[in-house]
Amino acid sequence: MTTVVPGRRTRRQSELLDRLLSLFLEQGFSRFTLDDLAAELRCSKTTLYALAPSKEQLAVEVVKHYFKNATAQVESAVARQTRHDRRIAAYLNAVADALRPASRTFLDDVATFAPARSVYERNTRIAAERVRALIEDGINNKMFRQVDIAFAAEMIAHTMQAIQRGDIARRTGLNDAEAYRELASFVLHSLRLD
Repeated sequence: MTTVVPGRRTRRQSELLDRLLSLFLEQGFSRFTLDDLAAELRCSKTTLYALAPSKEQLAVEVVKHYFKNATAQVESAVARQTRHDRRIAAYLNAVADALRPASRTFLDDVATFAPARSVYERNTRIAAERVRALIEDGINNKMFRQVDIAFAAEMIAHTMQAIQRGDIARRTGLNDAEAYRELASFVLHSLRLD
């Protein structure tokens, strides 16, 4: 079995992760065995073991890969904005865009597999902190009205966590991407100067 070296991937391994990510986003990952994945990707199980030592750890690697790519896309969207009021909308809308390809099956698999759920939870906490910083930046630059930043950040963080847990989908019928779009609209309209 090939030794896994975290963070150091060959081009072929990166391509396999991308292909696995596409497959998982569409169909989830719980139903697949390593044999299924090897057949689907037309590679050997040894090639998959080079990515992770088990199917479970492979799923976690793919979820991490998803969030790494999503973070880069989201931050790129924010960096293109020069106005502080547009940065927070760009951030939350880019999160919605990143979640759009994720099927309910994928999100349910992430929610029910503790190590993958932990990756999602960690990224949700980071995203909530980033939104808090964007709100503070907008207030400091007189683009947003004065609000209690800690309270606003907590409200947004709780909503983001409810989206991540699937509570919003169950209660409203909105998928995660739609919920983030609604959150972006709500936050932006509630912070704008009158």
